[in-house]
Amino acid sequence: MAGARLLEQVAAVRAAVRDVAADEVMPRYRKVSHSRKADGSLLTEADLAAQAALMERLAAIDPAPFVGEEMTAEEQDALWARGDPGLWCVDPIDGTSNFVHGVPNFALSVALMRGGRSVLGVIYAPVADEMFWAVRGHGAWLGDERLPIRTEVPSMQGSLANVDFKRLPKPLGAALVAAPPYLSQRNLGSATLEWCYLAAGRIDLYLHGGQKPWDYAAGCLILDEAGGHMATLDGDDFWTGPAGSRSVVAARDTGLFADWLDWVRRHRQG
Repeated sequence: MAGARLLEQVAAVRAAVRDVAADEVMPRYRKVSHSRKADGSLLTEADLAAQAALMERLAAIDPAPFVGEEMTAEEQDALWARGDPGLWCVDPIDGTSNFVHGVPNFALSVALMRGGRSVLGVIYAPVADEMFWAVRGHGAWLGDERLPIRTEVPSMQGSLANVDFKRLPKPLGAALVAAPPYLSQRNLGSATLEWCYLAAGRIDLYLHGGQKPWDYAAGCLILDEAGGHMATLDGDDFWTGPAGSRSVVAARDTGLFADWLDWVRRHRQG
């Protein structure tokens, strides 16, 4: 019964996200000014308008509390501390720097979390018109196509990796530069899309030094339901890491994940 209810809700969330992208985000693409937040990241009126519209639409789907990236840190912390049985976790535009500069790698991300874990996730890339989504126990999808799309798995030496170097331990970053264990490396500039590309089989390995809940909440579920695997630099259970800043070591295949996790942990301290 709970699964049927979530499937009804995810259909409504997908429609809401698509509408908000069309009404609030894309009309401002490449046309909006920006400011900088305290952490140096960019903020636009599109972020704020999309967050407000999503708050209204999601409340009609499920009246759970709402945590959005563009809230103040105090508001976010207060909501996390309550430990509600249900919580919307939203990034109205993930990849704002890309959005501002006309790079098409950005997305809207929505997750419904219960007990600290995601049960529903939707990520929409409006320029590509790609809707990634998942419900716990019901698989992951790109539109109506089940993920992963590409199923053949290379060796780690033949893999395409997505690596964000900014928050990695310095010895690990240096090892990756000096002798990368993969074939080639990318960084999309949108964490939510990086999770989705891994789930779809477009990339094979993923490494990130620290993500906020709205960066991973929907994407981690999508990868999990697509058969991928994830951990943190310090722990094997990704979901038990610190919620506020969680590192990511992930791969789309069991054997590939074991090799990647072993290599990363052996090199993290030099």
